[in-house]
Amino acid sequence: MSTSSIALSEFTAASRPWTLRLHEWVTTVDHKRLGILYIVYSLLFLVIGGVEAGIMRLQLVRPHNDLVSPQFFNQLFTMHGTTMIFFVAMPLVFGFANYLVPLMIGARDMAFPRLNAFSFWMSAFGGIFLYFSFFGGNGLYGAGGAPDVGWFAYAPLTAKTFSVGHNTDYWTLSLLASGIGSIGTAINIITTILCMRCPGMTLGKMPLLAWLNLTMASLVILAVSPLSAAQIMLMIDRYLGGHFFDTQAGGSAVIWMHFFWIFGHPEVYVLALPAFAFASEIIPVFSRKAIFGYPVMVLATIAIGFIGMSVWAHHMFTIGMSSGANIFFMLSTMVIAVPTGIKIFNWLATMWGGKIRFATPMMFCSGFLFQFLVAGLTGVTLAVAPFDWHLGNSYYVVAHFHYVIVGGILFAAFGAFYYWFPKVSGKMLSEALGKLHFWLFFIGFHLTFDFMHVPGLLGMPRRIYTYEPGRGWDIWNLIVTIGVFFQAAGTLVFVTNLIWSYFRGKAAGNDPWDAWTLEWSTSSPPPAYNYAVIPTVRSRRPLWDLKHPEDPDWRYE
Repeated sequence: MSTSSIALSEFTAASRPWTLRLHEWVTTVDHKRLGILYIVYSLLFLVIGGVEAGIMRLQLVRPHNDLVSPQFFNQLFTMHGTTMIFFVAMPLVFGFANYLVPLMIGARDMAFPRLNAFSFWMSAFGGIFLYFSFFGGNGLYGAGGAPDVGWFAYAPLTAKTFSVGHNTDYWTLSLLASGIGSIGTAINIITTILCMRCPGMTLGKMPLLAWLNLTMASLVILAVSPLSAAQIMLMIDRYLGGHFFDTQAGGSAVIWMHFFWIFGHPEVYVLALPAFAFASEIIPVFSRKAIFGYPVMVLATIAIGFIGMSVWAHHMFTIGMSSGANIFFMLSTMVIAVPTGIKIFNWLATMWGGKIRFATPMMFCSGFLFQFLVAGLTGVTLAVAPFDWHLGNSYYVVAHFHYVIVGGILFAAFGAFYYWFPKVSGKMLSEALGKLHFWLFFIGFHLTFDFMHVPGLLGMPRRIYTYEPGRGWDIWNLIVTIGVFFQAAGTLVFVTNLIWSYFRGKAAGNDPWDAWTLEWSTSSPPPAYNYAVIPTVRSRRPLWDLKHPEDPDWRYE
């Protein structure tokens, strides 16, 4: 296509009425547009969930505070947890997978484009339906409000006796809808990776991002299906006279806990594996070295997938399981640290001796490495059942979990934004604003979640609305709350950077990082069809082979 025809097509696209362009986005089946929709949707809910977290921290900034009522506080921590896991983290990893996987394996789209669109809109509907509970819950028969049973919704809190009205129904149906979307997306990712790779790209030559998303999608099917089944059983309990979780009628509240956590802990790896994927693509490029130990990294990924399905009940040490069950879940939780540790060693070995350039993506990945290591170490301490008996319902667990989700997964995702934004938009994000974002968020994160461990060790229970003075918790809660404002400022800088760079950023070109995977061989942003000619590859770094024909990787693989 000539330069003049490209310019003409761009002018035509820009001159169309906004209603037509909106219609194209709403009805799209293009994997790239759907990926962007997932990510924008995730960012919107990130702001909402962050506001909820900020209100909770302001409530806990001092003893006997009365900023919000106890009832509203219960709604806040329920909605915050549900939002961040189901409507921020999940859409974010699906958005990156949707956008990048076909480009990185040399495909023109996902295997099932219409299923892809259906899955997104089911997930989107789930989030919108959940937040309608703030209005509809109060409007239906004058009962209820936003869900207030915790993001885990333990029985018997969800029974009609204790949850009058429809707030729990909003929670149940929204997660059921988003779960259908998640399973559809997972099926699509697996099929695309297994069936649509370009010529020459064997499983052993796939980018690590494809391997990690393949494992992630497999875990989604295994983990989200039991949760969806549990939601259906809960609705049967509430409206059709079932007694699955009613202990007084022969059911079991503990069964709900098993159903929830057999989703809940594999879900951590559903979110962590894409973060590992981002680090596995970014660190080699900014170290100017191929990834160290590719085959071992693949094996570690598969091991995490298998072992990750056998650790769920370490969340249930405090309920009084048998000693045999405690020992099994203690050991499985400790064993999963081994393949995760292998990945950390391999990333460090990739950096060792490399010509490291600390651009913003690499800064976020470096923060991810350190913080995910600390998160893993605190996780191993909680794997010891007697230790967990004391701290399992304290703020120590809240700090550990946020170290994983924020310090690990969100930092890696920020690195991915700075790395792939040029490919998506054709514009470079500001390095100055990126570094300011990093330092504000890094300082705020450590102020909040480092010091949150301390009140947990001092016995502060999680999910409390207020507390008595003089227990040694006051100063720590003040520091934790101050850190939230640094994180909010960092997020504001990030959003500003996205908007400003999209409209005013400098042109990126096709390959601004001198990278090695296939997505950088096409234009920025890529055309609708991705590749005019399906590429053929001979190694794991096809662009290296193209740029260095005198020393291609395929000679050594």
